[in-house]
Amino acid sequence: MTTNSTPTSNSILQGEQLEYLTDISPSDKPWDVHRAQAQQIEKLYQKTVYDRLAVRIRQCTGYLGFGWETELETGEKRLKLVMARFCRVRHCPVCQWRRSLMWQARLLRALPKIESAFPTARWIFLTLTLRNCPITDLRSTIQYMNVSLNRLTKRPEFTFNTLGWIRSTEVTRGCDGSAHPHFHVLMMMRPSYFGRGYVTQARWTELWRESARLDYTPIVHVQAVKSRHGSEHPLRGAIAETLKYSTKPEDLMDRDWLLELTSQIHNLRFIGSGGLLKEVLRESEEETDEDLMLFDENSDQQVDPEIFFAWHRQIQRYVRV
Repeated sequence: MTTNSTPTSNSILQGEQLEYLTDISPSDKPWDVHRAQAQQIEKLYQKTVYDRLAVRIRQCTGYLGFGWETELETGEKRLKLVMARFCRVRHCPVCQWRRSLMWQARLLRALPKIESAFPTARWIFLTLTLRNCPITDLRSTIQYMNVSLNRLTKRPEFTFNTLGWIRSTEVTRGCDGSAHPHFHVLMMMRPSYFGRGYVTQARWTELWRESARLDYTPIVHVQAVKSRHGSEHPLRGAIAETLKYSTKPEDLMDRDWLLELTSQIHNLRFIGSGGLLKEVLRESEEETDEDLMLFDENSDQQVDPEIFFAWHRQIQRYVRV
């Protein structure tokens, strides 16, 4: 459910005792944080070749409608987003945050079926890097990394051990303005991996170096995903790390770097998958507002909008209207 009606800051009476989204739901503070960051990105795009993106970001999530949802396990009522319009600009911090949550939710919903079919599968988290590159070389570097990863997936150590995998691309900004693209790979392994099929970190490093045809030793991290104490699913942390933002919002606050980044990664896919996990994320060209509101098509709870908030550009908080 979406709306084209976005109240302006002037529609909120000056001097009135304001009620904020976080007054009602403190856990929704990320809305204020990411929307304030989006306002900064909007300003950086203004009066540039990407001014149209600034216009779209300005119109993003200016008005939110929430309903009350009952937590099935605890019976506690909490706010659920049921009305919003998203700009879907790649570097909008709000949309990037919601997109990350969308991917995570899709994988977490698929896990029970996966674990039921493969109860003895093990999981590892692999990070693959190259040396920093000039931001102007980022596109060709990421394309080269994708080719290199394809080579890696054909190596015997990979094919023998791996049942499925999900890969995300992250780009961070170096202190000198360079770009640091790297892959996060969540891998579903055969149960024999920690026995006769085990691959050491040194061997993973060697495999990546050979696959990328490097003349230096790259930094590679690998770790097993272990069970944790408590009710949280042991994979939740690894999934969050794999499917997080593609670029930290704080790395986007340099105008020249942001503009070049926008140009360099246009139309590049930052999520990939293979094996038994290939269809889990249901990758599409562009997500819908409903996707970014995290609507669960399998949920039997009907939630209607009851409480509404508008973004106040001066206060930089969501205010109840």
